[in-house]
Amino acid sequence: MIKKISLYFTALIFLFTTIGVASAVTLKASHQWPGTKRSDGKYDVRHEMVMIIQQEVEKANVDLEIIIYPAKSLFKPKEQWKPMTTGQLDISAFPLGYAAKFHPEFDITLMPGTVKNHKHALRFNKSPMMEEIKKIINDAGVMVLSDAWLGGGFASKTKCIKSPADVKGQVMRAAGKAFNQMLEAAGAGIQSMASSEIYTGLQTGVLTGANTSSGSFVSYKIYEQVKCATPPGKYGLWFMYEPILMSKQSFDALNSKQQKAILKAGKKAEKFMTKEAAGLDTTFEETYKNAGVELAYMTEDDFNAWVEIAKKSSHKAFADKVSGGQRLIDMALSVK
Repeated sequence: MIKKISLYFTALIFLFTTIGVASAVTLKASHQWPGTKRSDGKYDVRHEMVMIIQQEVEKANVDLEIIIYPAKSLFKPKEQWKPMTTGQLDISAFPLGYAAKFHPEFDITLMPGTVKNHKHALRFNKSPMMEEIKKIINDAGVMVLSDAWLGGGFASKTKCIKSPADVKGQVMRAAGKAFNQMLEAAGAGIQSMASSEIYTGLQTGVLTGANTSSGSFVSYKIYEQVKCATPPGKYGLWFMYEPILMSKQSFDALNSKQQKAILKAGKKAEKFMTKEAAGLDTTFEETYKNAGVELAYMTEDDFNAWVEIAKKSSHKAFADKVSGGQRLIDMALSVK
């Protein structure tokens, strides 16, 4: 009898241990930015957002682990969207415009002259336009854990870029179709590539200039390859939506405690980004100044000249080619 009881309790212990192991879940998080600290002792802010989610989930003690694969070590930057829609990739810090070839509406999240500054970007998050964009994201099988907008600017090996005339004859990298169209209309040649490839493009002469986010300008040490940089300043032409995204298939596979923990962690990462965003522009300025790079700033007239070109090029192309495109443009321009 004692032997049977002992075997019964042994079986119970094994059962509960097995259940505990089975419920533990490991998620894969991918992004393109460095996973090591910069010379200023800080991580790229997008890597740090994913780290916050990783750490907060660990603190929640809900049998959920997140392994981060930085520096495009798991997927190439523009190849992360489709794996998220199928559950092959769980989480990504992802510039949404990279998925515009699947959902052309996403180009509105990197459209010249729509988002003007960081406070304006926060109002975009709650706008009807972003509600529509998030519905497209959700319908594709992906969800937003953390909103994030990054400001950015220009840099060149040959001359300072302020007005449209300054890019004429240059070979530029832009993050998305809308900026490509605007820059082409201003007389620039275009080479498309991820921000992680700008340094090599400049180094090898494939590019003479680029535009990207303030964070990427610093993290990828582009200051080593350029003569002049144009930070966002008072008139920011370049703002890009770079949220933390999660596969809905992966999220739905979690239990309720795990889901609650990761949603809460996502909100904490978003608050961190909101606080840090404007500081990235300051870091951009300081880093480039300390590296001996000349800094230039757009005037209001420069900004307005770019917007006029954008209206005739990227805004018009978006309205003509994307279903409901003009309505999205109007919705974006209506955010005050």
